[in-house]
Amino acid sequence: MPRLDRGSLAADPIAQFGTWWDAAEDVPLREAMTLSTVDSGGAPDARMVLLRGFGPDGFRFFTNYASAKAAQLDAAGCGALVVYWREQDRQVRIRGRVERTSAADSDSYFATRSRDSQLGAWASPQSRPLADRDELDRRLAAVEERFPGEEVPRPEHWGGYLVRHEAVEFWQGQVGRLHDRFVYVRDAGTWRIERLGP
Repeated sequence: MPRLDRGSLAADPIAQFGTWWDAAEDVPLREAMTLSTVDSGGAPDARMVLLRGFGPDGFRFFTNYASAKAAQLDAAGCGALVVYWREQDRQVRIRGRVERTSAADSDSYFATRSRDSQLGAWASPQSRPLADRDELDRRLAAVEERFPGEEVPRPEHWGGYLVRHEAVEFWQGQVGRLHDRFVYVRDAGTWRIERLGP
């Protein structure tokens, strides 16, 4: 893989992420990322979510507000993301404060989802026990009856989160595990960029 050097990096991490995002256009599921949180006892937790937007304010994803991840995010107010593009031997690590997106933002994204996904958001009791698959199927059937062939509104228990990035690391794999790593750290309103050891 090409070397990653300080001179090739954008001054802002979102600009740099955008460059890598565009370069990963053909990577399968380029939007897949790991979301890491901590529970009330400080134990780590992680799962895959989908990146649904990024910009100067941060990185967005959407989920069920009644889920375990949402409870952990709301309690701690912070989280971490990892985006990994194996085909390019690249990863991006993001840490920062987390907040819910506005209802309007959540409505706007929900409207772009497939009808099946919209119905699923109503049917799934995310992170809570189910007796069996039949129970989930019954819940879905009930939702389909509730919204027969009409627009499916966003449930109040479903919406977005914004990770306001405070540190963003770009990792480029290299031969012999001597990887190139650079981290952007927010420092008095600007971004400090440092090379890290592999």
